[in-house]
Amino acid sequence: MVKVFLVLIFCLSFLKAEKNDNVIYDLNCVGCHKKMPVTIDKYFYRYLLKYSSETRVKSSMFDYLKNPTKEKTIMSESFVTRFGIKKKSKLSDDKLKEAIDSYWEKYKIFEKLK
Repeated sequence: MVKVFLVLIFCLSFLKAEKNDNVIYDLNCVGCHKKMPVTIDKYFYRYLLKYSSETRVKSSMFDYLKNPTKEKTIMSESFVTRFGIKKKSKLSDDKLKEAIDSYWEKYKIFEKLK
C-alpha cells in the first residue's frame, strides 16, 4: 500500500512539473495565437522548413520576437499586409527562451518520425 501511494505521489509531482514547464508559453503565447487565423503549430512548421535545426529555429524565433520586422517574419506578405507585424515581446530573455523551449518541445516532430 505504501509503495502504491509513493508511486502515485511521484506520478502526480511529475505531471505537475510537466504542466509548470509550459506556464510561460501558455500565458504569453497561446492566448494571442488563438485569435489568429493560422494555428500556432503552423508557425512552428514554417520555422522548421526555413531554418531546419533546433538551434537555428530557436535563434530565429528569439531574434524575431525580440525585434519583429517584416524582413524577419516567416509569414507571407499577404498575411503581414492583412494582420501586420507583431509587437516586441515584453518577456525577459530567459523567460522568452523558456517559452520557445516549451514551444519546441510541444511541436517538434523528430522523435515522432519513424
